[in-house]
Amino acid sequence: MTVQISKLYQQKKPVISFEIFPPKSTSPLETVFTTLDQLVRLKPDFISVTYGAGGSSRDRTKEIASRIKNQYHIETLAHLTCVGHSSAEIDQIIKDLLAENIENVLALRGDPPANQPDFDFSKCEFSYAADLIRHIKAKTNICVAAAAYPEGHASCKRLSEDLNWLKYKVDQGVDFLITQLYFDNRIFYNFIENARRIGIQCPVAAGIMPVLNAKQIKRIISLCGASMPAKLLMLVDKFGDNNEDMEKAGLEYASEQVRDLLESGVEGIHLYTMNKPQQITQILKNVGLA
Repeated sequence: MTVQISKLYQQKKPVISFEIFPPKSTSPLETVFTTLDQLVRLKPDFISVTYGAGGSSRDRTKEIASRIKNQYHIETLAHLTCVGHSSAEIDQIIKDLLAENIENVLALRGDPPANQPDFDFSKCEFSYAADLIRHIKAKTNICVAAAAYPEGHASCKRLSEDLNWLKYKVDQGVDFLITQLYFDNRIFYNFIENARRIGIQCPVAAGIMPVLNAKQIKRIISLCGASMPAKLLMLVDKFGDNNEDMEKAGLEYASEQVRDLLESGVEGIHLYTMNKPQQITQILKNVGLA
């Protein structure tokens, strides 16, 4: 039986979910199933599967999502980016997902193809995620999630403007939101307060990514613009040269974030696993969820 993830948010609190990504095309697909074997033991409510730039891992995304749904019997959220796709292609992708009993998608604009730095989004049939959401909801009744940016989208200069765009996106038919990663829960709580104030009422899951090494966090910040609070900066300064100590500190920091979110009664916690099941298991053990 297929359950739309939006229903899970009506049935329990918090909804616990994971994100995984397909292995590179040069690596065997089986490597991710080894990861999944460990993650499913933690009994998440759903697992999302990412989708490469320009749809580069589309077939692998579908295959992994199908395995999660049909063999592990856990609901799955297939990422779907619209950049560079025609409406006919999107319709076929949705049809293929439905054939695999997948009725939940995370609708994203997506990044431009890696070899096209001057890619023009305005020339695409779908320029924004909102266009994709509106198209899907006009044709199907599947559950659609979307991304939210507690610190604002990198391409939007004002937080208030970004929030208004998020409201517009939600109004196209979003069933629930998952936030971009962030490292200070006060940012998340402030975002929720402002979102509710302007009428965004759908469930919102807090996106948490553990910092496992100093090089990783620098890359994350350069890509998504997440800010680093003083407490985390001090940990990186103290342990950044020792990978083992940095990982321990990073796992404890993420555990504190999750613990605080649980105490606040958050609707959902979405862990960006980076395909590292042992570390995710440790976090859930730390907070009493495993």
